[in-house]
Amino acid sequence: MMKRKIVVVLGSPRRQGNSATLAAQLTAGAEARGAEVESFYLHGMDIRPCSACGWCQDEPHRDCNIADDMRLLYPKLREADAIVIAGPIYWFTVSAQTKLFMDRCHALGGPEGNALAGKQFGILLAYADPDPFISGAVNALRAFQDSFRHIGAEIVGMVYGSASAAGEIAANEHVMQQAYDLGQQLAVG
Repeated sequence: MMKRKIVVVLGSPRRQGNSATLAAQLTAGAEARGAEVESFYLHGMDIRPCSACGWCQDEPHRDCNIADDMRLLYPKLREADAIVIAGPIYWFTVSAQTKLFMDRCHALGGPEGNALAGKQFGILLAYADPDPFISGAVNALRAFQDSFRHIGAEIVGMVYGSASAAGEIAANEHVMQQAYDLGQQLAVG
């Protein structure tokens, strides 16, 4: 039996932040079940905005023509069995790093459909206000639901919790267990 491949993209500028803490917990759960996990910190990667040129939609399996770090991610995303997006809530939705990544995933579509169709997704979010409506987390959750429904991908689980200071979420045993369990679930499909 082949190991499942999981790609984790982290959309926070803090490498030791709360969403990174959740991602580390998810990774531990996935690796405990034998999955191969590869993580990418979007902050610091050269990922430019989509230019809406349409080039990526003209031919099957044609990635974006912008020469930046998404070219490193496209083959990883195509090969992955599961993809996890982890990040903070900034200004009532996903961070800019996460949004750039999401927009550039448009290039994985084309005449034969989206390369992410049928893949499993996990979502990990951290936000300051304890209320997911006041914090804006609900806006991000809805964006993920709508996006993945549109391309025919499955969201296996969404783990989210309130924390502000870097790493503070580690004290929330319930949310940490949810992240670990989601990793285990994605590892077995």
